[in-house]
Parts: sequence; structure tokens; C-alpha cells
Amino acid sequence: MASKTTRRNFLRAAGMGAAAATALGSAALAAELTAGSKTVKILAISGSPRKGKTTAAALTVALEAAKAVDPERIETELIELAGLKMNGDMAAGIALEAGQQDDFPEVAAKLTQPNVVGIIIGSPVYLRNVSSLCKAFLDRSASFRARGMLLSNKVGGALAVGAMRNGGQELTLEAIHSAMFCQEMVLVGDARPTAHAGAAVWNNGKDDISQDEVGLAAAKNLGRRVAEVALKMAGGK
Repeated sequence: MASKTTRRNFLRAAGMGAAAATALGSAALAAELTAGSKTVKILAISGSPRKGKTTAAALTVALEAAKAVDPERIETELIELAGLKMNGDMAAGIALEAGQQDDFPEVAAKLTQPNVVGIIIGSPVYLRNVSSLCKAFLDRSASFRARGMLLSNKVGGALAVGAMRNGGQELTLEAIHSAMFCQEMVLVGDARPTAHAGAAVWNNGKDDISQDEVGLAAAKNLGRRVAEVALKMAGGK
């Protein structure tokens, strides 16, 4: 039977002690990055329900550009949500039914590792917004706030893939940015020379982004910018 926990009670309980936890978490992150850790990690999250398709391909381009900034200090990893179970209802305090499983905790454990300094979230455009899978993931990420702003000061970037050149990518980027703002993340765009809010990529209808020079340039610039700022946050040059 589903939990009777109300959303109000859930959020009230989740917020207790958050400020103190945030301060401790930020201090621990800074100490490890500046003193003990030789590398920083940049993760990319693909919110597409189709594994290995255009969103994953665009994020791979961004990660390759991020790695190229400093191959010795930067590690990268692509996490695809396709095939994983993300129950958005749990963000409202509704427990899983008996026997059900959810994959969010496994993804969350990777995102909150101390050496993860940069996070790029990508989604295909669904009716000028993120996919339902990506939205469920963003909703579940509210737990990071409840546990003391665990993503605070991590560098965030957004990427969107649409079926048209102007098919809702910018609104999708804004949806991802809004969630990142709520996490106290440090948001960056795709930087110069494209210098926009993020990477807006075009899928030509054949699951091929290779001909989208504009979108791929933005994806590369996004990855590079996330890496540059991540290294600065980690105390590098």
C-alpha cells in the first residue's frame, strides 16, 4: 500500500538541518578537491528513453571536449537513464509498492561523489520540454536538497536535442536550468564563440546529428566550458 505521508510533511521533514549540512558538504568538497584529489569528474546524464541515440551522442561530444581541456585531471562518464526506472511519484513522498524497484539511488550515488564537479544533463525535446524520464529524474533530485544541498556548487550545463532546428530546445534547456538553480549549482552556457544558454542540437529525423555543425559546435563549447569552470572550482588553473 502506498505511503500516507503528505507532501507537506515530507518537505518539512526533508528541510530540517539542511543549512548546516550544506555548509559541511561544501567544506568537505573544497578540502578534498584542493588537497587530496588529483582529478575531477564530469558526468553527463542522458534523459532520453532511447538508449544510445542522438541525446547520448551529443552528450558524448560534450564529454570529449571536456576531457580535452585537461586529459590528465579530468575524468568523464555518460549515464543513460534509458531502461532505468525513475519513479517521479517518490518526490511527493509516495513510497513504492511492495516488490517494486527504482534505480534513482544508484544514479544519485554517482552524482554525489566528492570528485564530481561538473554535471551536464541532456534531454530530447518532447512538446517543448524535457522527456517524462528526464522530468522524473529531476523531480527525484529534490532529495539532494533535502539531504543538505548535495549538488551545491557543482557546475551544471544543459543540452537539448530536437527534431527541428528551432523545435523547443531553448525551453527544454530552461527547464533543466530551473532544476539546477534549485540545487544551488553553478550554471554555465556553451561559451564563446557560440555563447548561448546551452547546446541546442538538431536531429534530422534519421537519428543523425553529424550534419548539425551549429549544434555540435555548441555541444563542444558546453563541454569545454563546464570543464574549465569545474577546474577553477577545484582549485586548478
